[in-house]
Amino acid sequence: MVSNWNITTGRTVLVALLLSLAVPSAAHAQAPRIDQATLEEPGQKTREVSTDDLKRTLANRSAVVLDARPYREFAMSHVPGAQNVAPKPGIPISMYVSDVKEVERLVDGDKSKPLILYCNGPFCGKSKRLSEELLAAGFTNVRRYQLGIPVWRALGGLTEIELEGVQHVLQHDRTAVFLDARSAEEFNAGTLPGARNIPQSAVEPGKDVGEVRRAKDDGRLPMEDHNTRIIVFGRDAVQARGLAEAIAREAFHNVAYFAGHFDALRTTVK
Repeated sequence: MVSNWNITTGRTVLVALLLSLAVPSAAHAQAPRIDQATLEEPGQKTREVSTDDLKRTLANRSAVVLDARPYREFAMSHVPGAQNVAPKPGIPISMYVSDVKEVERLVDGDKSKPLILYCNGPFCGKSKRLSEELLAAGFTNVRRYQLGIPVWRALGGLTEIELEGVQHVLQHDRTAVFLDARSAEEFNAGTLPGARNIPQSAVEPGKDVGEVRRAKDDGRLPMEDHNTRIIVFGRDAVQARGLAEAIAREAFHNVAYFAGHFDALRTTVK
């Protein structure tokens, strides 16, 4: 039998809970933005950084950002400015971890160098395994962006694709959409197989406007599947990135751009 005290206490707790939901508290009012969030996992040996922290780090180059995934994944899509090293020898792919010796070479032996690691998101163990091995090897300034590539993309972050990645997608992913950011004249003079043209120079500020809206309506953009891999290339990195940013603002969250020149891309990709 439930006592009157328990019933009264339960009602009090319920009222307090409803009030906390109905009236934002000071703590709620000061809650961090989503790009300032971290997982806050207990018992971890290294601190996390938020998406906002990572963007600042990339902008001011205050740390080495390491993609802790295998090279193929890195080549297909990585955070612009991130670096990748070879795997630790003799480790099965299920327990993949980057080689600490390769990281040491990357930083010229400076184990105090600030490092930020990332991999495939909250459930991925690659950056955790690497962080622990780095600490054991004497590195003293290791942090993780544990939200990883999935959240980076979901929050509008662009990714960069390497030449090897472009070649792989062209050969193996028939669903991918390639967007040529050059002018219509350059596009008509020659482009990649199956590419579509959205001139970056015709893109207007804002959402659902101008050439991007026309591309949605005429089929150049994959409106029925926003998960589609979209790869943007142009005359150079600035042009490709400019169009990629506009496309990412339209809720396409699998957008990568090629940072090289089109001439190198055309002569290498067959």
